[in-house]
Amino acid sequence: MLDTLGTSLKDALRKLAGKTVIDRAAVDELGRDLQRALLQADVNVKLVLRLSQTIKKRALEEEPPKGMGVREHVLRIVYQELVNLVGEAAPVDLSPQVILMAGLQGSGKTTTTAKLARYFQRKGLRVGVICADTFRPGAFDQLQTLCAKINVPCYGDRHVKDAITLVKKGLELFTQMEVVLIDTQGRHALEAELIDEIIQISNIAQAKHRWLVIDAALGQQASGQARRFHEAIGIDGVLVTKMDGTAKGGGALSAVAETKSGIVFIGNGETIEDLERFEPGSYISRLLGMGDLKMLAERAEEVIKPEEVDVNAILRGRFTLRDMYKQLEALNKMGPLRQLMSMLPMGGMEIPQDAFDVTSTKMARYKVIMDSMTEGELDDPSVISSSRIHRIARGAGAAPEEVKELLKYHRMMQQALKGMRGSKFNLQRLMKRFGKAQ
Repeated sequence: MLDTLGTSLKDALRKLAGKTVIDRAAVDELGRDLQRALLQADVNVKLVLRLSQTIKKRALEEEPPKGMGVREHVLRIVYQELVNLVGEAAPVDLSPQVILMAGLQGSGKTTTTAKLARYFQRKGLRVGVICADTFRPGAFDQLQTLCAKINVPCYGDRHVKDAITLVKKGLELFTQMEVVLIDTQGRHALEAELIDEIIQISNIAQAKHRWLVIDAALGQQASGQARRFHEAIGIDGVLVTKMDGTAKGGGALSAVAETKSGIVFIGNGETIEDLERFEPGSYISRLLGMGDLKMLAERAEEVIKPEEVDVNAILRGRFTLRDMYKQLEALNKMGPLRQLMSMLPMGGMEIPQDAFDVTSTKMARYKVIMDSMTEGELDDPSVISSSRIHRIARGAGAAPEEVKELLKYHRMMQQALKGMRGSKFNLQRLMKRFGKAQ
């Protein structure tokens, strides 16, 4: 969703930035562009109309704050109203707690449970996971395998078909754990028997939180499902999965907002690290190309050591060949490069897909090639001429095309990083103002 909806929203704002005069016609056009982008993302029609009408009314009637231009004022309004649309985030604390995971079949609930275990583990808490899914073949094996990767204990028994028994036993085993996650059977919200079971589990576990996992592709059907689960066990948080693979995530977001169930986390990828704490302001900032430097810094602090990568150097646009391999290797620990780059304030510029296709194999080849370069070439790649390319290729046992590919990749990343430091429509500067003006 960040790709599809974000691209449409940034296109609408770029059109606004190109206008010589911001008048009623320009605001009307912006409203139509926003409506198109949100409707394509499956946001509820009534919410879209209400949003666009509010933006138009505020843009035409409110005076810009002192020192803020009309363009910045309109963008600030768009930002604020989109934040209002997605609603407030549900609270997450790090105290001892039992969390009950509910969701439909195929929503990604089991994988999300393991991701959540990893989140609390990174926060320094002792975590235990109970598999209470006695219906889906392989559910326990899947969860156990995922938990083993992060050294989190997982209790379950593929031979026991009574979920209540499993939950009771698991809770007895995990009395020393600070966080216990219960993965329940995927169910349709209208299946009365299964709803009765999850009500019993919730009562036995005395769960502090009851979180619902929703697939972003579910669209506007999410509203009815969320409401039924809420009536049954009192849903107090929602995790939206597969946000990287669909243009329809707006339906889940708007449905959650309508039912007043705050979003807790969003899933943006396949690895166990790909779970983000949902922050409405940060989420909308990234959709609009403003970045999320706070989240980037927190992610770096959690998973890499200071000596492994100089994040400040990256943010300043310093990206020599000498740094590149070390930085890519460290950044790889933080998650998908596309997700990380979305946290940088790119000023609306797009990054080619090629920039994200650096596999571990390619990184190993790049290292061999860079080992054949001189100190001067590593510090200043611009001195590498055609003759030097052939010399480097011979020394690395590589083709000249591979050396050129490495240099091209370096230039692409360097330009992207430099681009965030300033543009005609400086969104990073706007974010500072938004913090004071909301």
